[in-house]
Amino acid sequence: MKQDLIIDRRAFIGGGAAFAAAAGLQPAWAKTVSHGLAAKSQGTLTGEDIRMTVSDLSFQVDGKTAHAVGINGTIPAPLLRLKEGQNVRISVDNRLDEDTSIHWHGLIVPFQMDGVPGISFPGIRARSSFTYEFPVRQSGTYWYHSHSGLQEQLGHYGPIVIDPAGPDPIAYDREHVIVLSDWTFMHPHRLFTRLKQEGGFFNRNKRTLANKDQDKLSDADARMFAQMRMDPTDISDVTAAAYTYLINGHSPGENWTGLFRAGERVRLRIINAAAQTIFNVRIPGLKLLVVATDGIAVRPVEVDELQIGNAETYDLIVVPENQAYTLVAEGIDRSGMGVATLAPRAGMRAEVPTLRKRPTLTMMDMGMMDHSAHGAAADGSDMSMDHDMRDKSKVDFKVGPGVDMIAPMPMDRVGDPGIGLDDVGHKVLTYKDLVALTPNSDTRIPTRRIDIHLTGNMERFMWSMDGEKLSENPEPYRFARNERVRLRMINDTMMTHPMHLHGHFFEIVNGNPGQQPLKHTIRVLPGGYVDVDLTADAPGDWAFHCHLLYHMHAGMMRVVSVRPLEGEQA
Repeated sequence: MKQDLIIDRRAFIGGGAAFAAAAGLQPAWAKTVSHGLAAKSQGTLTGEDIRMTVSDLSFQVDGKTAHAVGINGTIPAPLLRLKEGQNVRISVDNRLDEDTSIHWHGLIVPFQMDGVPGISFPGIRARSSFTYEFPVRQSGTYWYHSHSGLQEQLGHYGPIVIDPAGPDPIAYDREHVIVLSDWTFMHPHRLFTRLKQEGGFFNRNKRTLANKDQDKLSDADARMFAQMRMDPTDISDVTAAAYTYLINGHSPGENWTGLFRAGERVRLRIINAAAQTIFNVRIPGLKLLVVATDGIAVRPVEVDELQIGNAETYDLIVVPENQAYTLVAEGIDRSGMGVATLAPRAGMRAEVPTLRKRPTLTMMDMGMMDHSAHGAAADGSDMSMDHDMRDKSKVDFKVGPGVDMIAPMPMDRVGDPGIGLDDVGHKVLTYKDLVALTPNSDTRIPTRRIDIHLTGNMERFMWSMDGEKLSENPEPYRFARNERVRLRMINDTMMTHPMHLHGHFFEIVNGNPGQQPLKHTIRVLPGGYVDVDLTADAPGDWAFHCHLLYHMHAGMMRVVSVRPLEGEQA
């Protein structure tokens, strides 16, 4: 590491420019104690002309320091606060010795501004600059991150809040942004190499004779897992053996604290910016009122807990009393957790719950459960009609050494809360609970269905879509402009995949016709499928991938091509 780059983790990097020194320049929302978001607070980027500098810096967690990549000298990066209806120019200065990029996750922008090297633009070359320019066409909670290499794991991510042009449909008195992430002191390329060498390298909680009685697995099921060389405890590729889980850049010991006044309606804008960790979020003693997901308002639904996949966002309303509460972001495999505090005064702290017992995969997660009794599609339509929409060209896919299983009986799991959450004894959010606050703008019946298989070989850490990696140059998924299509994402693996489609929102087919919830990222559970309805209204070439960083890096990414472009003949 270069000595001249070793500075405080949230200090601005000068790089020859006239920046002030360190500690006082922390973003207000990410300080150890935060009063909440303010439109013009220090560390917030606003207006029509914004400058960002990407650079190397040092990052410290629990007294240990390592190399990182940040924006304007902070990790997480500064809060970008915009206004629906404005135009914005964002000039990015890359001071790294390698290429970088910024993808505006969930923002509807021209595809040339989407920020994916090799698909929508060349990338931002080392020691060069690039200016993004686009109209702001939406409001809500979003985020931004690098789409170059593994920089996202090194700290290259930050939150976006877009205020609506008119009145906000969500009433609140105070707001906090909550950025969840995972930090490792192992270099991400070395970590990836370890995963390639042994897919379960970081799983320190494997099934043994001593702990097998806590599992739901029967001996017969356990033998089947063994015969298939699959580990029922392999829930997350990277665990707390390598990760410290952060909230707003702080470890549990550093205890980020968000302040409130008793009785306030506090809006929590929760963003999962983790590279590889799906989190289960709860605040013991508080009900969580879910009011938006992926930036789009939904009909309020009260829950005790929710699972948030990588790149998803949820807006919650809580009404705390005059006491401290612990915000828990427990890793899906329950090997560790991120911890923060909500309190009326600095210095207060509530009890931190212990980790719950680790979950175990079942035969349903293999896609081996008979679901014939379900009979109807999630939206109540006749399954045979849905079957007739299928694009036969996409049913069969390449099967080779990168595909170690195909789910024989995948079932619709849109009503499942997530791995390990079906028996926790309280209400957990499911996608079936979500209802759009306003009617869907396009209620046309899809003209065809495309089945997309999420494929992999867990033992060899090979990941793909329809059996092919992006590097193998598969054909794009092609859509006519404004075509209405149903995508069925079928998970043939035993891991949850948060799937993200750039440039579009899709509707989850969940039994709420006319008010299906809009999402840009959705968790597809093991051995199951989800149906989404898509209006392909954004011309261009768009990335479509799993948002587990190392899965995408290994090849679980494809291109969606929407034509014609502006000015082209149909």
